[in-house]
Amino acid sequence: MKTQVTRRARLLTGAAIGLAGFMAFAGGAAAQDTPQDPDATEIDEVIVTGIRASVERSIAAKANNTSIVEVISAEDIGKLPDVSIAESLARLPGVTSQRLDGRSQLISIRGLGPDFTTALLNGRELVTTGDNRGVEFDQFPSELLGSVVVYKTPDARLVGQGLAGTVDMRTLRPLAYGRQAIAANYRHEWNDIGALNSGTTDSGDRFTLSYIDQFADNTIGVALGYAHMSSPYQSERFNAWGYPNYSDGNLLTGGVKPYVMSSELQRDGYMGVLEWRPNDRFHTTLDAFYSEFENTQVLRGIEFPLAWGGSAEATPGACAAGGNVQSPVCRPGPSLRPGYTVEDGLIVAGTWDNIKGVVRNDLNKRDSNITALGWNTEFVANDEWTFGLDLNYSKVERNDIILETNAGTGRNINGALDTLGFELTDDGVTRFTSQLNYADPTLIRITSAQGWGGDVIPGGQVGYMNTPEVTDEIKAVRLTATRTVYDAPFRSVEFGVNLQERQKDFVNDQFYLGVPGGGDVFVPASLLLAPTDLGYLGISQVISYDALGVVNSGLLDLVRNPNADVIAGNWAVTERVSTAYAIGDIDYTLFGLPLTGNVGIQLVYTDQSSDGFSARQVGPGVSETIAVSGGDSYLEILPSSNFILEVRDDTFVRFALARTLARTRMDDMRASRNYSFNVANNIPTAQPDVNSPWSASGGNPQLRPYIADVADISVEKYFANRRGYVSLAGFYKHLETFVYTNNQIMDFTGYPTGGVVPVINQGISSAPDNGEGGWIQGVEFAVSAPLDIFHPVLEGFGFMFSASATDSEIQPDPTQAPTALPGLSETVVNGTVYYERGGFEARMSSRYRSDFLGEVAGFGNGRTLRSVAAETVVDAQIGYSFESGPLDGLSILAQVNNVTDEPFKTFENGDERRTIDYQSYGRTFAVGINYRY
Repeated sequence: MKTQVTRRARLLTGAAIGLAGFMAFAGGAAAQDTPQDPDATEIDEVIVTGIRASVERSIAAKANNTSIVEVISAEDIGKLPDVSIAESLARLPGVTSQRLDGRSQLISIRGLGPDFTTALLNGRELVTTGDNRGVEFDQFPSELLGSVVVYKTPDARLVGQGLAGTVDMRTLRPLAYGRQAIAANYRHEWNDIGALNSGTTDSGDRFTLSYIDQFADNTIGVALGYAHMSSPYQSERFNAWGYPNYSDGNLLTGGVKPYVMSSELQRDGYMGVLEWRPNDRFHTTLDAFYSEFENTQVLRGIEFPLAWGGSAEATPGACAAGGNVQSPVCRPGPSLRPGYTVEDGLIVAGTWDNIKGVVRNDLNKRDSNITALGWNTEFVANDEWTFGLDLNYSKVERNDIILETNAGTGRNINGALDTLGFELTDDGVTRFTSQLNYADPTLIRITSAQGWGGDVIPGGQVGYMNTPEVTDEIKAVRLTATRTVYDAPFRSVEFGVNLQERQKDFVNDQFYLGVPGGGDVFVPASLLLAPTDLGYLGISQVISYDALGVVNSGLLDLVRNPNADVIAGNWAVTERVSTAYAIGDIDYTLFGLPLTGNVGIQLVYTDQSSDGFSARQVGPGVSETIAVSGGDSYLEILPSSNFILEVRDDTFVRFALARTLARTRMDDMRASRNYSFNVANNIPTAQPDVNSPWSASGGNPQLRPYIADVADISVEKYFANRRGYVSLAGFYKHLETFVYTNNQIMDFTGYPTGGVVPVINQGISSAPDNGEGGWIQGVEFAVSAPLDIFHPVLEGFGFMFSASATDSEIQPDPTQAPTALPGLSETVVNGTVYYERGGFEARMSSRYRSDFLGEVAGFGNGRTLRSVAAETVVDAQIGYSFESGPLDGLSILAQVNNVTDEPFKTFENGDERRTIDYQSYGRTFAVGINYRY
């Protein structure tokens, strides 16, 4: 703990010194900007493009906004500075991302996880392809966006604001762009570790076409864009089940599930904007966005149950006494040979006997599409009043296939066993030496090697297929009226109302896979593929086949999972949100200094409901079900204020106060639950909270949102004609409530009991609940500077740097210890250095985040929170733009992502030696050309 405090103190001290130094320097730089010679000859205007233009536009947008924001601007039409929106967002001060399969997907703002951030498209709340509210930003082609604004402080007109922040992705406006442009981009990319699975590729392509034009004397504008991406990515993935205590008290690996994964992400995005502004009083815009997204992952590997392996000798000595060696009571289970190596209480090397491996050939596939439509009209009635109407609609449809197939030497207690030597590497990955050939199709067959799933499939399942479907739909209408005010302190006042309805449905279809008639089945030769190399694990090869082809061939039976937990996994949540707001924009002089900003208030009325199923397990494969529903309604009042005082030329002090909310996860709001009825407790003395026959676990449709009161302060100095800036910001969020799992009294009246008459209808339900809150606080330092302000010889060079330190204490249950806040890294550091001059450009970026509690896919693809190790990700880019001659408008580029091949690692119980996940992704290279006319 002392080390962390010292590190943070050094970071804050460095930030303060940097701020003081840069403000002192910036004052001098501003003085140097003043012309010294009134007769000096004017030179031609210098037009800045590319990286420098993007940086300068972002700085200008940040300076001019009335909220505390961070901004990303496209370098040119169809050319944001990174390969994805998430990658660009992760470089902003106070923002970071969590990698999924090697790419940034979800973001955290100021230490709060994805559930606390809202995404907008052109100012309108968007549906999400995930199971909840967290936006998966890789769905949105960066090439079709002109800018992205991250609001760290809200204002009253920002409908759909998040508690951590609000990300507004904006498409280009053709009339504001003001000229015709045609752009085409192409990139070819590949991964340096190659295609790890048969039938997959390690290279892909992406291209973009964009067109902008104006007609009818610049009263009609059109912007059209199309972006295609076929992007491969690979990973070597090690997973440990956990680390139990061995009989001697030392820890050892309970089991492992390593893979190699090859994926291909295909996406087609379409964007269109039609603007009409016939005069200064009427302006209407229609915009549309559509994206088709397909992600296919092929995973092949092997699962070794070790300390937690099955088929152990249930009756000691039975085998020695002459029992059947194939009987489950005498078959020897996994055993660790004496002579193993121990380091600091962890067994790191040795030999396992009697190991029954499970060869895995799996497939994950996601198909989704997003449609977003918006129509905005503004009418200036007179010099005082302006009215607006905005209609929007967005919808996502998602279908997944999560397929597991199992193979081995024989069903359950049959088949050959293996002897495995093992050694833990410095990364926490276990390497093995094996005696069996797991690539031999005459030895390895599709079977239930461990007998898993025997309660539904006699003898055990040979696989499992999860096929969830998600539908998310938002419809909204917004009316506004703005009045110009000629008396201080306001220059205008805006009133508005936004009516929105959102419904999200989750269909939870799951199936066991079995061999017709039981037994085993060899893989047909027509579906066999070249073996997969697991060299990083020490296993030379495993059998490989087309897993989905096996299922579609009819070789296996699909048996719907009838268990209660699957039935209770179906749900629908509906929200009807009415927001009324008023906001005044400030234009005032305070003590002779310009004061701007805004003050406002939102009244948010929510009517929420959920439908689903409650189910209980009666016996193996048998359950009882009842349809359930629930909901609640409430009103929240959310005041907000942003004050900006210009204390010196281009030196601003910003101060903000607001009350914000973040709606809870939708699966937490589901009405569905698992329940049980224990006949043994159905006695006259049964009490709801002591010995009731009833119990349950599930969602809570009456769950209220997270609420926080927040305060922000920021000091910003802009210099070199606003081409650079330095800032120091601090924030404090007091969370009035935080959601946690709690035991609650529930009424079970009407629930099936198998004909037994209950003596009591109340019992305990474990469900999400609104507990007490806590706080989160932090500081952020950021600087962006072109280096020619130091000396002309440095023209073209520049850098951007930011660092943030965040801390929190959340204690929903006063009787329990404080909990870690998911997504919070105490330290986040981002840096970029760049050079651009004479058509040549180069850029290198690095982002660091310290350990955090991350959300990953766990058993059954369910949500699991795990400790994620600190990481530093480095990317680089180089390019050249032809600025004259026949190639004018053409540019070429080369990129490398994940230059240092930074792994993703999770661990347990604060001990980084106890690795749970270790994923290595390799480097991704890309070369491309861009052309603009």
